[in-house]
Amino acid sequence: MENTSQTTTFKLVAYFELNYLRYLYFAIVFMIYATIIIINAIIIGIVLVYLERTLHKPMYIFMCNLSFNGLVGSTALCPFLLSNLLSDTHESSYVGCLVQIYFIYLYGSYEFTILTIMSYDRYVSICYPLHYHIIMSSSKITLLVIFSWMINIINMIISVTLSGSLPLCGNIIEKVYCDNYSVVKLACIDTTSFNIYYLINVATIILIQVSLIVWSYIRILQVCLKSSKDSQTKAIATCLPQLLIVVNYGIAASFEIIQNRFNMKHIPSTVRIILSVYFLILPPIVNPIIYGLKYEQIRLNVKKMFLKNIQIYR
Repeated sequence: MENTSQTTTFKLVAYFELNYLRYLYFAIVFMIYATIIIINAIIIGIVLVYLERTLHKPMYIFMCNLSFNGLVGSTALCPFLLSNLLSDTHESSYVGCLVQIYFIYLYGSYEFTILTIMSYDRYVSICYPLHYHIIMSSSKITLLVIFSWMINIINMIISVTLSGSLPLCGNIIEKVYCDNYSVVKLACIDTTSFNIYYLINVATIILIQVSLIVWSYIRILQVCLKSSKDSQTKAIATCLPQLLIVVNYGIAASFEIIQNRFNMKHIPSTVRIILSVYFLILPPIVNPIIYGLKYEQIRLNVKKMFLKNIQIYR
């Protein structure tokens, strides 16, 4: 095939396996994306706009960042997916592909980061309740949020720039969206050094952050075992929603990593496609629902917001 210095598009061949079902998938993806936008916008709106001062707490600010990141990931995928489901060519421009890779990987990387910060917040809240507001001061929260975004933005710029510098000898991507591993596989040169860099980069980020999450909850468990039953119940109720979110995202991310690194041809194409988009679609839906069900202040403000809107339109 031509080198991508002349060929400026990638062909995403997984769409051809959908055949006549693509219109059904279009309707499903459209409804999912609309749901993601609505429920995450509600969380962000409540925390930032529809605020009472009682919501000016670290957990709600981190929750807002989690919802915003969910919008970043789903928006990097869904409009592109919807467009290609209606297209007969199923192509992406070279630049468009790199842009999509950047935002998808930024979402994936930042999701681990914000979950790590939220687990640290729960650790401080339960293990050092009397010093919580001193440790989690407004200035520290601001620094955590800014630093977490900046480190991931810079890291993804470096990673995508390295991938974009590779000379490519093909343009076939066997997925429904562009991903870094698929592009690197098309390189005309030996990519061993690139693969080692990416492997160390991803492993370091994931291992450090997962280790911090595990350490936080081990410390929380140790404190709970020494506390009264009432304190244990409150601690479990506080941590359970985030644990569910961490497990859900961990499973979703694992599906994507396994698909990239192992031959999955024996699995039906529809199943492979669903597993590949799981980490971009399910967490942005599940996260706000879990927090909405858990936190009464979120539920009350959602109810208040809808009642106010109903009165306006009457």
